[in-house]
Amino acid sequence: MHLPHDSVAERRPHAHDFLVLFYAHRADGRPVRIDGRDWPVAEGDLFVITPGQVVSAPQPVTEGWVVFFPAEVARGQAAWRSHPLLFPFARGADRAQRLQIPAAERDDWLARFTALDAELRNRRDGHQEAALAHLTLLLVALSRLSTDVAGELRSADEPLLAAVFDVIERRYHEPISLTDVAAELALTAGHLTTVVRRKTGRTVQQWLTERRLQEARWLLTGTDLTVAAISRRVGYPDVSYFIKRFRAGHEITPAQWRRGR
Repeated sequence: MHLPHDSVAERRPHAHDFLVLFYAHRADGRPVRIDGRDWPVAEGDLFVITPGQVVSAPQPVTEGWVVFFPAEVARGQAAWRSHPLLFPFARGADRAQRLQIPAAERDDWLARFTALDAELRNRRDGHQEAALAHLTLLLVALSRLSTDVAGELRSADEPLLAAVFDVIERRYHEPISLTDVAAELALTAGHLTTVVRRKTGRTVQQWLTERRLQEARWLLTGTDLTVAAISRRVGYPDVSYFIKRFRAGHEITPAQWRRGR
C-alpha cells in the first residue's frame, strides 16, 4: 500500500494477524503508537510489526509504503519465528522495532517497494514469481540493517541496559558468560539477571546468544568459512555446541541455513 492512502486513516487501536513492514520515506514527525508507546516517525524509519502488536495513529507520513503479508508467503513456511528471512520479525515478537535506513540507501528501498507493488498490481505473466523475488530481496535488505541497540537504549534513558549491550557487542566473539558481563559492570550476576529480564523479558545469556547467532547467520551467508571456523568466531569453541544452539534457535543446522533451507 502506497502512502498517503485514505484507507489508512484508522486511528483506533487495532492489531493484525499478519506481519507488517511500515516504511516512512517522507514524514512529518507525528508519532505512531505501538503497544502503548509513542514513536515519533522520521524520514527513513522502518517499523517491523508482528502479529498481535496493537497500533493506533494518524497517518504520520507524506510518502511511504506498508507491506502486509502472511508468513507463509516466504518459501511456504508458516512458522515465521523460525524462518531465516523473517528473523527480524521474530526478534521483535515481544517489543516494537524501529529501524533507521541510512539516507544513501532510501531511494533503493523506495524502488524495492515500488517494484513489488507493480508486480502485484499489473499481474503480468510470471508476476507471482517476480513478486516473491522482490519480497525476498526486501527481506534480505531488512535482515542486513544494523541497529545501534545500545544507542537506542541510552536515548531511552536506560543506561544500565545500554551498558549491557555495549559489553555484548564488544565481547560476543569471546567465550564469555553472564558472570563475565556482570563483573565488567561491577554487579552481581543475580542482580543483573533480574534487571535485564524485568526490563526486556529476556536474560543476558539469551541476548548474548542472539547476537552470536546474528553474526553466525551473516558469516554463513556472506563467507566461505567452515562451520567450525564460524563457531570459533562467534564465541563457541565447541562446534557441536554451536550447532546445537543454532538448531535450537532456527530449527535447522548451520549447513542447512547456508544451503538456503
